[in-house]
Amino acid sequence: MSDSANPDVDHLRSWIGRETRDSDLVSVDLVKKFNATFGLSTAEPAWGSPAPLLVHYCLAQPTGPTDDLADDGHPHRGGFLPPVPLPRRMWAGSSLSFHGDLKVGDLVMRTSRIADVVYKDGRSGKLCFVAVEHKVEVAGSLKIEETQNIVYREASQGEVERRRSEIAPIGAWTRAWNVSSPLLFRYSAITFNAHRIHYDRGYATTVENYPGLVVHGPMQATALLNYAAEIKGGRPNRYTFRSEAPMFDCDTAHLHAADKNGSLALWTATDTGPVALNAEAWW
Repeated sequence: MSDSANPDVDHLRSWIGRETRDSDLVSVDLVKKFNATFGLSTAEPAWGSPAPLLVHYCLAQPTGPTDDLADDGHPHRGGFLPPVPLPRRMWAGSSLSFHGDLKVGDLVMRTSRIADVVYKDGRSGKLCFVAVEHKVEVAGSLKIEETQNIVYREASQGEVERRRSEIAPIGAWTRAWNVSSPLLFRYSAITFNAHRIHYDRGYATTVENYPGLVVHGPMQATALLNYAAEIKGGRPNRYTFRSEAPMFDCDTAHLHAADKNGSLALWTATDTGPVALNAEAWW
């Protein structure tokens, strides 16, 4: 039987190539809720207008019954995602290419495929990386390609420590960002994400040993990308992001940006902490 100490890696890797397809509508209601969550436009979304960037993270999410969720709030493993025998799951980062805008009213088709499964020993213990490729299409036209990296880790044996590194720099552009618990709850709601570390303080602090609610990595990436589009006046062609250190709702956070050799470097950070999420955008 597979466990974290003796995983059946061949069995986990047998998930490579599995696909799933789902469709969803970029509705006026969703865009209004998305804009309200991130403090974007307060105007009524016009049918056919460009949708906000990374709104596709709210589309076609798994909708398994509540009674079928695991203790951490995620769906039980072994369906589309492999049954990795490590308890802590996080979105490590993504690489995206944009081929066109999603628009309000679009019927979106997303095809997802398991691209790779890698199990290894890291400095913090055993790790498993699962790479998932997504293609987002509208009427057969490719709009977004993404490779998403999910990391699974061993359980924490004590309070989770922040990685010791230098304090994050200040960007050429910077904006305060209130990572409040209502913000985390709203983002969990519009993405249909029941992972308890983002809204259940008792679970986050006593079971997973975090000092507070964990700020979603993709939410940080979304705030940064929409900030980048505001700075540069439009959507980039490529965007990457990677989680570097946890951020919590008890933190005072900022969005940062700076020009970097033809691209825009972006990062989130607390006032006195390291970079939490690193990103880069190209036009």
